[in-house]
Amino acid sequence: MPDAYTHGHHESVLRSHRWRTAENSAAYLLPHLRPGVSVLDVGSGPGTITADFATIVAPGRVVGTDASADVVAQATADHAGADGPAGLAFEVGDAYALPYDDGEFDVVHAHQVLQHVDRPVDMLRELGRVAGADGLVAAREVDYEGVIWYPLIPALDEWLTLYLATHRSVAGEPAAGRRLKAWAREAGLADIRATATTWLFEDEADRAWWGGMWADRVLQSAFADSARATGADDAQLQRISDGWREWAASEDGWLLMPHGEILARGTASGAGR
Repeated sequence: MPDAYTHGHHESVLRSHRWRTAENSAAYLLPHLRPGVSVLDVGSGPGTITADFATIVAPGRVVGTDASADVVAQATADHAGADGPAGLAFEVGDAYALPYDDGEFDVVHAHQVLQHVDRPVDMLRELGRVAGADGLVAAREVDYEGVIWYPLIPALDEWLTLYLATHRSVAGEPAAGRRLKAWAREAGLADIRATATTWLFEDEADRAWWGGMWADRVLQSAFADSARATGADDAQLQRISDGWREWAASEDGWLLMPHGEILARGTASGAGR
């Protein structure tokens, strides 16, 4: 069985995932992509980043894999139809045991996946196996313990404390960004290059989108159910939701999310198993 996913696939969750593009979420990898390169995108979700990769590397093969059959079906319908990029496909897969040969892909990519699993080192080993010694493993993870915002709204302090506890109670490590390099070293990946970038939400449109998304997510998504199991009650969740709307409405609103990134070489044939 796959690891439990803290957020689930409520519309408010997919709303944030569909915002992601190769430019705003994988800029560190783009200089290494060119026409003809093959790419495996692990944990591809709604497929927006995957489809961008397919456009960049066409006619190269690009596969997005995800544990959710429903998410894979929707990504296929949205991006891999007759009008989609050539060579693009979406498949259901287990990121701990990918159904691909050693070294089958030139680039194996994962965005915001390792923070949600209980065995990130094992997963990185598997990504390295599929990339092979000549391939490239690329991963990017947020670090929720490093998120900062203004104005200093008490309900958002409550949100972060609750978020960290809830995420850890379900599966994974929400402060994954700072651990990514260490995980890659433990997984036996080679030539590891660590970088960091941020997401910044501060203009009116970004605040309305991000704050509105979290105001809905904290009340309606699987996160809300898990937060209740952690000890939150409906009054606290409503207070946090209102705090997000207060932040979004503030002209001074500003929120920064730091991310760790790695580029590394995969493992020699058979070394990942």
